[in-house]
Parts: sequence; structure tokens; C-alpha cells
Amino acid sequence: MAADGGMHAEHGPRFAERAPDALNNPQLRRNFRRAMDGLMAKRAAQFPDPAYWAELRERGAAVKARALAKLPDLLERLESRLTANGVQVHWAETTEEANAIVLGILQQAGARTVIKGKSMVSEEMHLNAHLERHGIEAVESDLGEYIIQLAGETPSHIVMPCIHKNKDEISDLFAEKIPGLERTGDVDELTAAARRVLRERFANADAGISGVNFAVAETGTLVLIENEGNGRLSTTLPPLHIAVTGIEKVVEYLDDIPPLLALLPRSATGQPITTYVNMISGPRKAGEKDGPTAVHLVLLDAGRSRVYQDVELADTLRCIRCAACMNHCPVYTRVGGHTYNAIYPGPIGKILTPQLQGLDAAGDQPHASTLCNACAEVCPVKIPIPDLLVRLRREAVRPTETPATHLPPLYSTVVKDGGAERSWTESLVWAGWRLVYTRPLLYRMVTRALAWGGNWVPADAPLMRDWTKARAKPRFKPRTLHDLARERGYLNEVPK
Repeated sequence: MAADGGMHAEHGPRFAERAPDALNNPQLRRNFRRAMDGLMAKRAAQFPDPAYWAELRERGAAVKARALAKLPDLLERLESRLTANGVQVHWAETTEEANAIVLGILQQAGARTVIKGKSMVSEEMHLNAHLERHGIEAVESDLGEYIIQLAGETPSHIVMPCIHKNKDEISDLFAEKIPGLERTGDVDELTAAARRVLRERFANADAGISGVNFAVAETGTLVLIENEGNGRLSTTLPPLHIAVTGIEKVVEYLDDIPPLLALLPRSATGQPITTYVNMISGPRKAGEKDGPTAVHLVLLDAGRSRVYQDVELADTLRCIRCAACMNHCPVYTRVGGHTYNAIYPGPIGKILTPQLQGLDAAGDQPHASTLCNACAEVCPVKIPIPDLLVRLRREAVRPTETPATHLPPLYSTVVKDGGAERSWTESLVWAGWRLVYTRPLLYRMVTRALAWGGNWVPADAPLMRDWTKARAKPRFKPRTLHDLARERGYLNEVPK
């Protein structure tokens, strides 16, 4: 785990090293292309009126911006209301602390089996592995999460975790992992097989664990949305419910929820609303027939407070985890989520992961972007993702000890491991470039020298290698643009 309590650093090859494998996997690319095309079309159908879309996302952005502006106060109000409702609230500064809290609750209750609803924060905590090491079995109940758990993989998408797999691959996996099931290409049969396994898990689980989409400070309400009913079963059928969430999920009023519910499902899956909207405000009360007898909420920081300190980068915390930015990203669509080697892939991951893990671990992520602005255009809460990518690129090469002179006074330099991607060779090259381009005589001498001998430089030369491994080697012409313009008399003309 990161020393400051951020997400566990993912060891192994970085994005640029992993991308060629994905690009050379035609089946993976077909899977993602088909899925992303469908999701983009469904989302577009949900927002046919540009004026309505603009108005709705203004409301959503305002709700999240107001909540962030009051975040410390709202978290205290949330804790107070939940406690009054009978929910036990726990604070975790690090993922290690969060895992210890969850494990302690389960051990105190004597729980040996857990059924889990979908939760990206639990993925951030690597909770399943932590519980397994202590003899507690955790089974994912979301169908996509269940599939990748069987496959021993991590999610490749924050809403549809197994989107990288097609029907045939899932059929082979089920036939191998589910006893007594023969291989079948029938989607209904595959779903029914998973349902049979999970139904028994729901009935016998000692505890349920879930994530949280929104936490309402005014009423002490945990809002969870889902389509399969597994979230509702995970939070109501077992006698113990533990919810885990990041501190940024709090909103101020219950009235803030409708505009967010109007945005999230439409942006995520192209649905007007999810099948289930669950609002949990406490454990089972006297006379009620269902629900857990105890409810706990674990509020995780894990670097979010550091992000919150910066006026510009704090916009990252507006995210409502809809994944619209991923669905429209030309980079993500071509390489998939596993290429990022991070819990949160795609555009939102490229700004969130470096801030939580640090630029030393994920400083390459902000560069895995074309800056085409598609992510910003579809973000339902108006996160300026391209602007933040550029900011993080600057932070990655700025020496940690140098004051942030490129930022207004209100901005704090709080990005972990600032300057981790700095290359002194690259710095010297840019210093040389600046020297040449600010001195006309030197510029003419260098360009003529390159025109004479530049083409003799081999493509695998040290300063050329990083460029030519993905691009053609530039060829220098014997005559400069100035030569051609002077020959045609353009440099002698006086502008009118």
C-alpha cells in the first residue's frame, strides 16, 4: 500500500509498455468497439435536446460543487444524522485502516462468509484479498463482478467490469468454474446459472458489503442504484450490512439526489433510470420484516483530502462514477481498462490515479490521452478533465522543491511526488530548443546544419529512439521555408 494511505501501487509494466499487447489483440478491440458504440448511441438517445442536457448538467455540477465547498461540514453532519439513525460510522485515513475496520466488524460478528454488491472503493482497498487472507470468503454478487472474480481478474470498466469479455469467453469460463454446467451460448442460461449460485450465497451469507453512490448529509441516507437486485439483496438479506465509500460521495440535501439520478444512469448505460434505487437510513427497526440488524459505514480518505486542498484539482472529486468519459474516449476504446494497470482506468482514472497513488507510481497516466475533449463534453458534472490532465503533466516534470510559479496564488502544490517524471535529458533538449529559437543567427546556423547532416542521424540514436519507436524519423529538407519564401519574394512584401 502507498505509504500515505492511497491506493495500493500496482507494480508491473506501465501504460506505454502494456498498450501494444492490447492493440495487437483483435478480439479485445472488437469487444470494446462494439460495446462502446452501443453505449454512446444509447446515451445520445437519452439527451436529444441540447438545451435540456446543458441545463441538467449545470444542476448536477452545481450540486457537486456546493457539496465539495462544504465537504468538512457535510461529513460531520452526515455522521451525526447516521448515528442518530442507528448507523455506526467509521473513519479511515488509509486503505489499510479501512480494511482493518471491516475485518474487525466481521470478526466481532463471527462472520465467515460475505456477499458483496458492486463497489469501486472496495476494489481500491483490495478488500476481497484482505478478507481471504483472514479466512473470510467474499463473493461478488454483481454479475459482471462475479464473472471477473471467477476469472481471477480485475475490473476493466467502473460500471461494466467484464465489458472486455464476449459471450463465448464467458461461456467457456462458466463451464470451467461452475460445477455441472455444460458450455452454452445461451445468455439466459448463463445468467440463470449465475443466479442459482448467487441465490444460495445470498441466503447463507453472514454479512453483506456494498458501495455507496451518494450519501445525504441532511437525512443520513445512503443511496445505492443498480439494475440486478443484487445490491438490494446484499444490503437487506444478511443480518449485517457494511457500506464503504469515499468521503467525496456526500451531498447536502435529499433534493440534490433527483438531478444526479437523472444524469448518472443516462450517462452510464443510456437508461432513463436504473431498475432499483435503494435508500438506506438505518438498520431494521422494531416491527419491520426485513433489513439488517446492524449497519456500518466506513468513510475512506486515502488521499482524497490531499486532492481537496487544491482549488483546481479538487474538481476531480465531483465524479459520480458514470464512466461516460471512458465510453467516449478514443484511447480507452482501443486498449481497454487493464492496459492502465490501475483501479480507475480511462479519463477519470488518468486524473484520479496520479493524485491518489502519486506521480511516481502513475505519472505516465496523464499522457495516455489525445486531449480531444470528448470526456469533458459528456461529463455530467462538468469536470474539466483535459485541463486537469495538462496540469498533472506539468506537475509530473516540475521538480518537487521548485515553487509552483506557474499557478495562481490560490493553488496549492499538493500532487504527491511532483517532478517524478522529470528527465534532465529532456530538460536540456528543451533548454537548447529555447536557446536556438530565441536567437535568429543561431537558428539559421542550426537549421542549415540539420539540412546538411540531420538525415544521417540513425533512427535508433539515443535522442531519436523514443520518437521513432512509434513514428517515422523526420527528414530534413535541404532548403528552409525562409529560403523558399525569399525566392518567391514573399519576405520582401510589406503587409497591407
